Parts: sequence; structure tokens; C-alpha cells
Amino acid sequence: MNTTRVEHFTLDGVPPQEREQRWQEVVSATHFDTRVRLSPDHPGQAFRASARRVHVDDLALVDTRCDPCTGVRSRGRIQDGGADHVIVVFTRAGRETVAQGGDTRELRRGGGAVWDSTSATRFQVWEPLVKRSLIIPRSALREVGGPRGPVRGVLDQAEPATKLLADYLDVLARTAEELSPAAVASARTAALHLVSAALLADRGRSGPAAAGSVPLPLPLSLRRSAVVRWIESNLNRPDLTPALVAQGHGLSVRTLHRLFEESGETVAGFVRTRRLARARADLTAGEEPVSVIAARWGFADPSHFTRAFGEVYGTTPTRYRADARTRPGARVGADGADARVPSVGVERPVPGTQRQAVPQDGGQDRGTRPM
Repeated sequence: MNTTRVEHFTLDGVPPQEREQRWQEVVSATHFDTRVRLSPDHPGQAFRASARRVHVDDLALVDTRCDPCTGVRSRGRIQDGGADHVIVVFTRAGRETVAQGGDTRELRRGGGAVWDSTSATRFQVWEPLVKRSLIIPRSALREVGGPRGPVRGVLDQAEPATKLLADYLDVLARTAEELSPAAVASARTAALHLVSAALLADRGRSGPAAAGSVPLPLPLSLRRSAVVRWIESNLNRPDLTPALVAQGHGLSVRTLHRLFEESGETVAGFVRTRRLARARADLTAGEEPVSVIAARWGFADPSHFTRAFGEVYGTTPTRYRADARTRPGARVGADGADARVPSVGVERPVPGTQRQAVPQDGGQDRGTRPM
């Protein structure tokens, strides 16, 4: 029976004098290493908080509830954590102020924002807060042409792409633990595309334009979408070159390159990124040798594949597979193998926290136990 691991954290039953430390442990475990302090208006005996985390492959969807408190993620904590992530947040109730990179924003009910894990961050929760965070490895966002530089600021709630993303995360939060492994992979891809669309729409253009580039007219923008779909369906072709792609779409190679300049990448770079993404998925889904997976996705030389994989994912293919199977967030692969997805942020044991696997046959959550 396939399962998806869901993690629950709560302060219920924790002694008042321990709640500040325990909540700091929860925030650091579910998000990133952060120093937390409770508000004087909500000392230990009055402070309530909980969190629920669901892994969607290498993404993490975290629902958080907490009373007023403050938090600081300093440069030192960032260096110790080391991971590079983008965090998309939607506030569902309450009010919070977040400061990052000299930019301070107040988030209220219905507001959305995006933050960068590599920047020092301060937050202050002013009133009981309910929020949803999608935590995304930078390498995953690059797979779908997302912004490559630092990303932070408020998402425009009037943008259809932002509304669609918020609605999708609502559905994903309700159904993620019931998805089959194949559906999890599809849900991950959909989430990444929606995040990328929301970020790019918020920037007011169709892509992160390269310096000196001219925005594409609509017909060429539509042509790029068709080219991308064709590339996706032909990634395993050994002769997949810019010349072949251009020929298949009645374009000159120069025009083809222009289609991709608008997103700050080359045709060859896009092909390599998508091939590495497919290889990453195969590494976590089965037991095939790394060399077989590499050859399937156009890397005849295993050492070349290892170098390219390391440039994007920060580790070797073998280590990535091993880490995926030894960290929290386990799920059973399509072939029956235990395929664990990497945890997000700084994973620390939280005493007494229940981490439970929820059956995909419609079984109900058995509840949350105190830490």
C-alpha cells in the first residue's frame, strides 16, 4: 500500500516554561533555523501553536498556526543551514511583518509574499496567525524557467496567476497525502509551473529578460510554448540539438535562440536543465544504476552527468538518491521501493513529535500528539 508521510507538530501538553524553546525547534524543523521569542502578551502559559508539513517530492507544504511571537534568521544561521530555497507564503488569518534584505512588508489575511532562504530575515507576528508556506529548492524552480536571482516581495493578489496558485495550494494541502507516486510527481510539476507563472507575472513580463533583450511579441511567445512542449516530449533523443528543434518548427536557429533569450537562458541550457530534472525523478523513483539513467537522458559520459547534476542540485546523483531515502518524508515508489524525499531546511529532532504515514486508501488522520 502506497503511503505519503505527513508530519504534525503541536505545543498542546508542553509545560509553559518550555514552549518558547519547543516552538523555536518546530520553526527550525519545518522551515529554517531561526531564533524565536514569544510575545510578552502571550507568555508560555498562554502561547499556542501548531504546524503540519506535507512533502510533495522535494517541495514542502507547511501550514502554521501561532500566537504572537518574533523570529530572527541571522547570517550565521544561514551559513550553518546552507540550503538555497524560495518560500511562497499566503496569509490566511492574522497579521505579520517580515523584513528581508532591507525590504519590510506587512502581510494580512489574503496576502501573499515570496522570500529567499539565503537572506537574513526578521518576522513579528502581531496577532494570531494562520499561514501556508510552500518551500521550494532553488534548483527545482530553475527546472521550469523560474527566476534565477534573489526573489522576495509581495505577490500581486490581483494577478490571475497568483489567485490560481493560492487555490491550487488549497487543493494540494487537502489531497497530497492521498496521491499516488505518479500523481505526486505531476503535482510537483504543476506547483512549480504555477509558482514560476506567479513570480514572472508579478514582475510584469513573460520572463526574466536578459540584459538588453526586447520583449517577445505575442505570436513568438506562443511559438515558444509550442517549442517547449516539443522539447519536453523529445528529451530522450540523442540528436536533440538547437538545429533540430528549429527545423522541426520552421524557425531559423537565430529566431529559436531569441525565444529563449527572453528567459535568460540558452536552448541547450534549457534542454540540459529539463534532462537533469527527469534524471532526478528517476533517481528517487527506482533502483536503476546511475549510468543507465544518465544515458537515458542524453548523458553518455557518466562523469559528465555527475558534474552537471552537481552544478544544479549541489551533490552527486548517488548521494542525492541516498539522502532521499534516509531523510523524513518517505513515500513508496511506483516499483515498491522505499523512496524518501529530502527534508526541507534544518531538520532537527523535536522531542515527542508524532510523524505518521497516512494511508492513501482514504484513511483518516489519527490526530496530533503533543511534543
